[in-house]
Amino acid sequence: ALCAVSGATFLYHDYCVIGAGPAGLQAAYFLQQAGRDYIVFERSHAPGSFFALYPRHRKLISINKQYTGKSNSEFNLRHDWNSLLSHDRRLLFRRYSRDFFPNADAMVRYLEDFASLLELRVQYNTAIIHVTLEKNEQAWNGHYFLLTDQDRKNYKCSSLLVAAGTWVPNVVNFPGSEYVEGYETVSINPEDFTGQTVLILGRGNSAFETAENILGVTNFIHMVSRSRVRLSWATHYVGDLRAINNGLLDTYQLKSLDGLLEGDLEDLAIVKDKKGKLHITLRFYLENRNISAGIDSITLPQDELDNFATRAPYDRVIRCLGWKFDFSIYNRSLRMMPGKGNIKKYPQIKPSYESRGTRGLFVLGTASHSVDFRKSAGGFIHGFRYTTRAVHRLLENRHHGVPWPSTVYPITQLTNSIIKRVNEASGLYQMFSVLADIILLRENATAFEYLEEYPIGVLAELEMQTGRKARNGLFVIIMEYGRNFSGADKDVFYYNRAVGEAQHAWQSNFLHPVIYYYKSLPTEREMRLRPPDWPLPRPDAIHHIVEDFLTDWTAPNAHILPLRRFVENCLSTDLRNFFAESCFLFAFTHQKLPPSCQQGYVRMQGLLGSRELRQHAAQAGLLQDHTHTDSAGDRAPDSHHGSQEQLMRDHGIPVHPLQHLVNAKDE
Repeated sequence: ALCAVSGATFLYHDYCVIGAGPAGLQAAYFLQQAGRDYIVFERSHAPGSFFALYPRHRKLISINKQYTGKSNSEFNLRHDWNSLLSHDRRLLFRRYSRDFFPNADAMVRYLEDFASLLELRVQYNTAIIHVTLEKNEQAWNGHYFLLTDQDRKNYKCSSLLVAAGTWVPNVVNFPGSEYVEGYETVSINPEDFTGQTVLILGRGNSAFETAENILGVTNFIHMVSRSRVRLSWATHYVGDLRAINNGLLDTYQLKSLDGLLEGDLEDLAIVKDKKGKLHITLRFYLENRNISAGIDSITLPQDELDNFATRAPYDRVIRCLGWKFDFSIYNRSLRMMPGKGNIKKYPQIKPSYESRGTRGLFVLGTASHSVDFRKSAGGFIHGFRYTTRAVHRLLENRHHGVPWPSTVYPITQLTNSIIKRVNEASGLYQMFSVLADIILLRENATAFEYLEEYPIGVLAELEMQTGRKARNGLFVIIMEYGRNFSGADKDVFYYNRAVGEAQHAWQSNFLHPVIYYYKSLPTEREMRLRPPDWPLPRPDAIHHIVEDFLTDWTAPNAHILPLRRFVENCLSTDLRNFFAESCFLFAFTHQKLPPSCQQGYVRMQGLLGSRELRQHAAQAGLLQDHTHTDSAGDRAPDSHHGSQEQLMRDHGIPVHPLQHLVNAKDE
C-alpha cells in the first residue's frame, strides 16, 4: 500500500523485518504462514550475508547430526543446530551437508533455498539507514515506524522486527592500535604466517579458530584477553570455547611455546621498531612521551622487569574481539539503548523480546541474546528459531486476536502429555531455562490446556500475552542443569557426577526436566524477587525428573511413577488407569470414582477386552484368571488369588463377595 505523508511517499506494510539472516527468514516464514502483510529488507544481494564472510576459516561450530537412531523429526531437531523451522522436509540442513561441523558455504546455500523455495518476500539490495517514529493514535502501538533506505526510499510499518544480528566488529583503541589486523580482514592462508610470532587479542571461538589455522607454521602464538578462558563443556554454554577450536590450550599446557595471558587490553600500547617488529608496552609508560619519538626513547616493561611475559617482539597482532549490534541507524526517539556490563553489545529488550524503549519493536535472532546471554542458546540458530516462533505467537495474539495455540485434554492424559513432551520437544531442550511448556488446569482439575514453549520471563503476563485463562492453577515444565554444575572453574568430570535414584532427582546435574506447580499465576513482583539463579519464583510444589544418561525419560519406575505421584499430590486425585472390573467395584464401594473410571468406564469407553489382554492381566496379578474353575483343588499352584486380596487391602478396598470382579491398579 502507498501512503503520502507531508509530501513524502511511504510504502506501507504491517510488519517490517530488518535483515534476511536466519532469524529474519524464520520470522518471514511464520508471518507468511499466517497470511500477514510483511516485507524483509536485506542490504546484500542474497540472504545470510554474514555467513558469506564468517567464520573466516569456513567451519561452523553448530552441529549437524545425521543419525540419532530416531525417526521422530521433533526429537531430531535437538541435535540439528542449523535447520530453520518449516513444514518443508526438503529444508532440513542434513540435505545440504553431511559434515558434523558443516562448511559455512552450505549455510549460505541453505538460506538462499529457504527464502526461494518458500517464496518469502525479501527485498534485496536495500540497506535501511534510518529508522524513526511517527506518532499516530490509530496505529497498533500508538506510532508508526518510518524507515529510509540508501536510495532515500521511505517505508512505513506498524510493527518492526529487527533481525540484523551483531555485525559491527568490536575494536579496542589504544596507542599503536593502528598496527593491529582485524579478524574480518586477516589472511586465512597459513603460509602467510610461516616462521612468524603472533599475538592474538581476544579469547572467544574466533580467536582460537584463527590460532588453530596457523598453529603449525608460527614460532609461537600468544593470546591476551581480560578474562580467563571459558570452556563450553564446563559452562554448558555453546558460545564459549568449543573443543573443536582449542588446540592452543594443548600446546600451552603441554609446554610447546604458545601461551595465554590475562590483562586489560585498554592498558596496552604497541610500539613498532625500525625492523617492523611490534613491541608490547603499557599505556602509562607512554603518558608523557611522544610515540613518534622512536622506540629507543620509550620505556618498555622489560627495562624495569626483565622477565616481563610479552617481552619478545611480535610480527603481527590480530584482533578477534567479536561483534556488536549496530545502534547507529535508530533515531533517539526509539530509545534503542545498549545493555549494561557484559551485554552492552546487545540492545536492551524485555523477556518478551520487545524493546524496552519502544512498543512494537521486537529484536530477533543473535541480537536478542541479552535475554539469556551465557545461559542458554538464544544467540544461535538452534535457540532463536524457537524464540522467533514465540514472538510471532505473541504478535498474533496482540494484533490479530489469535490466542496462543493450545490443546485441551482430559486430566487422565496429564502424565502422558508431560512425558511425551520432555522426551521429544526440541524447543524446551535447546532453550532450557528460557522457554517452558505451560499446563493450565480447568475447574475441579477435570481437564487441562497445554501451551508449548512460552517465554518464562513473561510468565506473570501469561493471560494478557496468550489470550488464555489461568484461574485454577498451572504447571510449568522446563529443562534445567543442576544449580552448581555450570561455570568456567567447574570440574564437570568428577567421579560421582551423575544421579541415578529417583529420590535424589533434585540433585541431578545434567539437563533434566523440572516441573513447577503454582496454585495461582505468579505476579510481576514475585517474578522480580525470585531467588538469584532461579528461572522462576518459588512454587507451591516442585518435581525434578531424575537425569538420564540417554535423555530418555520413559522408565516406568524411575521417571513416570514419581511424576504421576507428584501430579496426584498437587491435584489431590488418583491418575491411575483401572480395568473395567475395578471401576465396577469402585462404583459400588466408593463415593467418588477415579478420573479414569469417570471419563472411561462410566461413559462406556475403554479398551475392549481380548483373550491376550486378560491373559496378560492375569499373569501380572491384576485380574483373576477365569479360565480355571475357582475350587481349591483346580486352582493352579501359582494362582494370584492371595496377591489379589493383598492388593485390595493395600488400596483400602474391603474384600467381599464381589472380589472376583476386582482388578487393582494397572501401573
